[in-house]
Amino acid sequence: MNDLDQLRKLNEHYVRSVAESNVQWFEENLSKDFLNTNPDASLVDRAGFLARIAQPAGVTGLRPEDVNIRLFGDVAIIHARTVYTKPDGSAGSGRYTDIWARQGGRWVCVAAQVARG
Repeated sequence: MNDLDQLRKLNEHYVRSVAESNVQWFEENLSKDFLNTNPDASLVDRAGFLARIAQPAGVTGLRPEDVNIRLFGDVAIIHARTVYTKPDGSAGSGRYTDIWARQGGRWVCVAAQVARG
């Protein structure tokens, strides 16, 4: 599988793992020094992110759209839009940027930023 295909699959698993609160997937695919910028502009480390992921997502039907993967050697940036259904039944959307780096021969996510509309 080439890098672009690997990153496309990782991106799909990332979003699915958020929706399913799959902490184990993130344990295996985040760098040890991972940082996440939340929609409220707060910055959390890996432990803080994993604690948040362990909680129910609070939305249903979460899926990525308009995925744009850019490769820069051993670094990749993924920009995408998300769509989902809020607890009140209304439609929601957001955007995210994930930064991936090849470490030890495999891709790991080193940073992420999430925005909600």
